This record gives sequence, C-alpha cells and structure tokens, in this order.
Amino acid sequence: MVDVILGLQWGDEGKGKIADYLTPQYDIVARFQGGPNAGHSLHFNGQKFVLNTIPSGIFRDTCLNVIGNGVVADPVRLQGEIEKLIAVGVDVKSRLLISKKAHLILPTHRILDAANEASKGDKKIGSTLRGIGPTYMDKTGRNGLRIGDILSPNFKNHYSELVQKHLKLIQNLNYSDFDLAEMEIPFFASLDFLKEYTLIDSEYYLNNALKEGKKILAEGAQGSLLDIDFGSYPFVTSSNTTAGGVCTGLGIPPGSINKVIGIFKAYCTRVGSGPFPSELNDDMGEQLRKQGNEFGATTGRPRRTGWLDLPALHYSAMINGVNELVMMKSDVLSGLDEVKVCTAYKVNGQISTQMPFDICDSIIEPIYESFEGWKDDLTVIRTFDALPVSFQNYCSEISKRSGCKINIISVGPDREETIPC
Repeated sequence: MVDVILGLQWGDEGKGKIADYLTPQYDIVARFQGGPNAGHSLHFNGQKFVLNTIPSGIFRDTCLNVIGNGVVADPVRLQGEIEKLIAVGVDVKSRLLISKKAHLILPTHRILDAANEASKGDKKIGSTLRGIGPTYMDKTGRNGLRIGDILSPNFKNHYSELVQKHLKLIQNLNYSDFDLAEMEIPFFASLDFLKEYTLIDSEYYLNNALKEGKKILAEGAQGSLLDIDFGSYPFVTSSNTTAGGVCTGLGIPPGSINKVIGIFKAYCTRVGSGPFPSELNDDMGEQLRKQGNEFGATTGRPRRTGWLDLPALHYSAMINGVNELVMMKSDVLSGLDEVKVCTAYKVNGQISTQMPFDICDSIIEPIYESFEGWKDDLTVIRTFDALPVSFQNYCSEISKRSGCKINIISVGPDREETIPC
C-alpha cells in the first residue's frame, strides 16, 4: 500500500512536518521527485531540522527512507545533510537507501543554472541555482549521469565527456564567474562518501516491499502549482510534483496507490517569479510574512504572501485525486478581525473559478469573500472541538468548496502542535 503526501500550492506548505508526523504509520518513506531546492522543516524536542534531499522519516528508527529514482541529488549537499544528521545522533546509514537511478547534479549543472539565470535579465524564473533544471534537462536529453554510475570504472570518462558539453554551453552564454577545479574537489570526495551507503535498484526494492505488505509513504517536494505540466508554466520546477510523478519517480504501479494527502497553508505563499493572483503587496502581506516566518528554509529568501486561493486549491485537489486535506499554519491567522479567501477570478473581465491556461499573461483580479476572524491562540489547542467556532467555520467552508475534508490541522511548527480531525 502506498499513500502519497504532496503540496497543493507553490511549495513551502509544510510537507516535512506532516510526513514526520505520519511516519509511525509506515515502514518506508520515499522521496519521488525534486532536488536540494526542497527545504522540509521539522520541529521537535525544542530543535529545528531542515531536510533537502533525505526523506522526512529519517528521524524515526522504525522507518526506512528511500531517495527515489525521480530525485536529482547533489552529492556534496547530500553528504553535508547526512553529516549534520549523524552529528545529532541519527543512524543514517541503517535508515537511508539511495536509488541507483537517481540523477547526479554535477558542478557544471550548478554553473549552467547560474549562467542561464543571469542571461535572462528581468525575465528570470527565480531559480534556486542548485543545478536542478539543467540536471533534469540532461536526464530527458539522455545525457545524464546517475548515482549508480559512480560504481562504474568508466565513470570519470563519462563525467569528462558531459562536462565538456556543459562548458561549451556556458561559454556560449558568456559566463565565466566560476572555478570548476575548486568545485570538483568536494564533488569527487562526496562520491567516495556515498559509496559507503546502500545504493539500490529502488523499483525492485519498493515493489518487493509492497508484495510483503509493507506500508509506504511517498513524499513529494515543491508544490502542485509548480508542476512542469500543470503548474503556472513557465514559472515552474523541472519535475512532476503531482501524484502522477509518484509512479515514474519510484517505479511503482498506479494500482498500488491507496490515498493522496494534500497539504496546504491557511493562506498562500510563493517564492521567486510567476503569477500569484491573491498576492498581498501591502501591510497585511508583510504581517503574514513576519507572523508566518515566511523565509525559505533552504535559501532564506523572503516569500511572497497572500490570502488563500480556493480556485487554485480545488484545481490541485482535482489533478492529484486528493482524498484528505491537511491545513498548515492556521495559527498565523490568529488575531485578525477578518480573514479573506479568494473564491473566484475575474479573468480579462470574465468571472471564473478555473485556473486559466494563460495565467501568466491574463489580467486576473481575485474575487474575495470575508470570514470572521478569531483571537484565540491556536498553538495551545489539541482538539478540533476546542477550536474557536469562527475557525471551525473557516475550515468547513474550505472543505466544502475544495471538495475534500480537512483531516489534520497544524497549529504550530512543532510535531506536537497538530490536531487530527
């Protein structure tokens, strides 16, 4: 049985916390796409941990964690992440398995990312410059190198051939702000480090686990509105962040998927460029940013903020086949006299509740409804019935209009600040 957990907005929804919260119900947590631009934050025992590539079940000693074939991995960053976990007492080596088919982010992928972004001027897409886009391009262009390739005696020859292709592209972009020789020193050292870990044929491993009756939680990165096919293109990531990416990113059949758990914030945020219909460029937007600590867990970049967008939430729930909703950061809205929700758009003068194809070029005006706010401190509440009535009404409206029931409410960053409904 496979359950899926993924984001329904533009990322940063809080997937890591909920994956960690749910992990005791599962035998395996498997990341199915994305790269080290993900920043899954977990809070427990008075500490904060940020995971970029490693699945969020790594802190539970009853759970195995798989980096799936759909992931692109920077070995230098992965080594650093592992070493930080070891430093706090996590037995990573016994809990982490890495797919041989996961693609490697090379130093020249990171250089290409920076060169491409610099060449776009004011048309930048807001890349995190982690080399993820160029790595996925090599994957689809059938040029990439995979984790399993580091075991080959011909690896350095294949590496050199690919690097030469990259250097020609970088030269064409007139970019020279890099020192490849310096970057390669930690890169090759990290490959030797990863050889000490368990590299697996993940499709066989996961399908055998399913035959044995194991429970698997498939963990996504980024958010559905950043999906390469169904997101706000071209301001999207380079992988399939929706439920369809689970099968290709882990090598499991569609029939093995049991349910899809969709994570969303009680308001909206976005990092980088791209359309954001309900964005607030005012004092309220700044208040949400400060109260919600809306700065990237990995990059530190300030996030754009806005009211909850129900047409976008309904769209994401539809394309993912979401069975259950999880609402995050509900506590951030406490203290407001009213809470607004975008319930429709006026697109080029026409009212619509659908995400427009040309979302980047259309003139979109959000249509809002106001709901009564709540003053209570939600972080100390642990049952749904104890929540303020106005907040319960807010949850009911979201469930009704999105077509999915809210099953979990997060009222703070800590593992314990979670309310099952």
